[in-house]
Amino acid sequence: MKDIHVIVGAGRWSQDGLRYRRHRLAEFLASRCDTERVIWLCPAPHRETDHKVGAGQRIEQWTVTDLLPQKAFRFSRYLPLFHQRRLKQLVHRLQIYQGRFHLYLWYTFPGFPSLSHLLRWERVVYDRSDLWAAPISGRLSLARRMRRRVIAQSEHRIVTRADLIFCTSDDLHHVTDQELPVAKQSRVRTFENGVDYAMFEAAGKPTKNARTVLGYIGGMKPKLDFALLDAVACRKPDWTILLVGPDSTHGDPNFKQLLARPNVTWVDAVPADQVPHYMQQVTIGLMPYKASPYNHAVFPLKLFEFLASGKAAVGIHLPSTKKYEREGSYLCLDQSDPELLIRECERLTRIANDPVYIQQRKAVAKVKDWPTIFGTMLHHVKLD
Repeated sequence: MKDIHVIVGAGRWSQDGLRYRRHRLAEFLASRCDTERVIWLCPAPHRETDHKVGAGQRIEQWTVTDLLPQKAFRFSRYLPLFHQRRLKQLVHRLQIYQGRFHLYLWYTFPGFPSLSHLLRWERVVYDRSDLWAAPISGRLSLARRMRRRVIAQSEHRIVTRADLIFCTSDDLHHVTDQELPVAKQSRVRTFENGVDYAMFEAAGKPTKNARTVLGYIGGMKPKLDFALLDAVACRKPDWTILLVGPDSTHGDPNFKQLLARPNVTWVDAVPADQVPHYMQQVTIGLMPYKASPYNHAVFPLKLFEFLASGKAAVGIHLPSTKKYEREGSYLCLDQSDPELLIRECERLTRIANDPVYIQQRKAVAKVKDWPTIFGTMLHHVKLD
């Protein structure tokens, strides 16, 4: 009997041009010979025609239109009253497959909680990657507090209903345990983010730069400490700071000030297959996060991508990554101190191209390959 997987995603497949864990999970499931269909269920600000997405166009995107297109109305994603009719249309289509296929529901963000009760699912899984109810920049306005409450209530419904919960960090695992009675905590497991190891490891030789290049690759979002990067760029005019990824800062003045520096280069969104190329231009990989409850629970996608590329990396305010600290490979700082960051990057630069350390970095990343992670997760889903 083959499987049908419904994945609840946070947005349309190509919404911001970035590939998150949920995209990789969907493509992994779609590639399996025991999979009949993969449906990507997601919110959208405007009505869209359902169509195929992903590698080989093997994934069916099914959108649920927001109450209104403005960002303020995204709360409707978490309240069944506003999307029940659309979800029942999907359920009606899936009911004909019951008894002939295994139906699995995967939540990757806490929207559409009622879907878990509208059909007899083989398993309901919550792949929990973020503290969705926490403010991304650490600030809490009145509007954000209201939004936080709505999201938290929706997420609680999913957490209590899920047969299995996979968390991307130990902190998220701890938070999830606190939300469940002791008898149900055994359903929670930690699976950190991984890497497309072969793609990054085989990217070619590093670009030879006369200058030290500190690089961040990913979405430019409020969770990043642009003021810290600006202070580093000001103090080290002979260094280059390379930023690669789409701008989602909503006009952040710190980001604008950073880009005004002559030694800062920003490249907008690039296709996923070009990311390894930019990795090779970097001397030291940076993950410069602000101190906030949201970031405290984050396990960044880029850690093992930097290491698979043979690059040393430095994270800031990422306690979930502390366990991977290795001399010459990775360092996690708990201070937004530009002088400290500069000293550590200077030290890592001296051994950046040491073959022994390059192999050490790659060895850490190699065991975190996505197919291995997802294969183990699916094993638990089918057997637990």
